[in-house]
Amino acid sequence: MHFDQDELRTILVDHGADLIGFADLSAMLEPEEKYGISLAVKLPRDVVASIKDGPNRTYFDQYHEINGVLDRVVTKGAEYIRNCGYSAIAQTTDSIVEYGTYMTRMPHKTVAVRAGLGWIGKSALFVTQEYGSAIRLSSILTDAPIIPGDPITVSRCGDCMVCTSSCPGQAISGTNWQPDLDRDSFFDPLACRKKAREIAAEAIHEEITLCGKCIAVCPYTQKYAKG
Repeated sequence: MHFDQDELRTILVDHGADLIGFADLSAMLEPEEKYGISLAVKLPRDVVASIKDGPNRTYFDQYHEINGVLDRVVTKGAEYIRNCGYSAIAQTTDSIVEYGTYMTRMPHKTVAVRAGLGWIGKSALFVTQEYGSAIRLSSILTDAPIIPGDPITVSRCGDCMVCTSSCPGQAISGTNWQPDLDRDSFFDPLACRKKAREIAAEAIHEEITLCGKCIAVCPYTQKYAKG
């Protein structure tokens, strides 16, 4: 089977991807995995609107449902690539290993930035022009002959401080992301996790890091939610 990037894109869309991008990761990975395929699935508008005052059961259910969609999409994409004779690693939820302070070997957000789908917000969430931060990401690592997109290297958050002032855990410093900036220097993941788990336990009685405030208040998310 001959590898066709457009055919792969069609497969990913048909299985549920809303955004797709292709990244050159050759400076960051071993030669056999020098490209990345980033994909995003958006949260429904009504769910985004519902979390302005905190997480709820619908948001919890959508969170897990979208994770399932993402796992299926990257699995199908990786199967296609392997059938074309190339290696492909689907970064599904059950295959990713965290190390350090909630970091992974090749974060979905890194692949997405390198693919040009968006940038990292002050909240450390991935932000897109189309859906704001109301998305969830996954990715595939491969050696297939991909034509990559142009990376985004500058934050488009500007002087906006909405997520910073709205964060119930005071985890967001307000510093704009840039590619060489370590996440922990502008965002406190431990403070975020602690407060989000408190909020989720009170709101939906679940032991999960689920808040959603910075998603809901982001102006790019608001634009999407309002249609």
